Amino acid sequence: MVDNVPSPPLNDGLRKGPGVPHSREPTAASHRLTLMVHRAPIKALAFDVFGTVVDWRSGIARDAAPVLARLGRTDIDPHRFADGWRQRYQPALEEVRSGRRQFVILDTIHREALEDLLRHHGVDPAAVDEDTLTDLTHAWHRLDPWPDSVEGLTRLKTRYPVVTLSNGNIALMLEMARRGGLPWDAILGAEVSRVYKPLPESYLATARFLGIDSGELCLVAAHHSDLAAARAAGLQTAYVDRPHEYGGRPAPDADAVQDWDHSVDSLTRLADELCR
Repeated sequence: MVDNVPSPPLNDGLRKGPGVPHSREPTAASHRLTLMVHRAPIKALAFDVFGTVVDWRSGIARDAAPVLARLGRTDIDPHRFADGWRQRYQPALEEVRSGRRQFVILDTIHREALEDLLRHHGVDPAAVDEDTLTDLTHAWHRLDPWPDSVEGLTRLKTRYPVVTLSNGNIALMLEMARRGGLPWDAILGAEVSRVYKPLPESYLATARFLGIDSGELCLVAAHHSDLAAARAAGLQTAYVDRPHEYGGRPAPDADAVQDWDHSVDSLTRLADELCR
């Protein structure tokens, strides 16, 4: 037995010479295998919700259409209206994440974004009755799950705690869950941590609330940027492809794709992988 023989540096590539065996740089496949060997067992699954578990675009368009009609604005496509509302989401969150604004819940941000969107289309929010504005803001509470979501979550719940890790506030998540039959074990996320994704603390706080290490928590999301931030915070990652989230258009964070720990096309497929 020979001890203390130094290994060749990893960046040597291939070396040839008398008595010197070939050594190779590690491949991507071998790196993934190493990660799998050293990966901690998953103890809980945390889910992004908007776009991952529920279809926000169709739900907002459905509820916006009759309001736009009453306003005499049938020229505005309801799906484009939904897109415009969603596009105001991240800039508004950044005001909070940057510290330029104190924490406010997502219902408040959605209401402000709605008023800004109406003004963009030449509609004075002050001319719209308060009940209509409130009800339309709460359209985000009434989003429908994707067809596989309830079954997938129900199956995953038999093996793991399933919790939200969403920027949505508690009242929003609770109404959505009760309406859509989403079987969460706990509603966590921004209103609990007082931090909006993708700041690292939003992920780390969720692991702490669950009493586990960050590496024992797996984020399930349809957004590469969310998963990248979670991975940087030490979480495991599961990507769910939702090609219709943006009406068939590429996602705005498509270029942030990585080789995620799991990659599936539905929550039922994720259950197939994790509940064997």
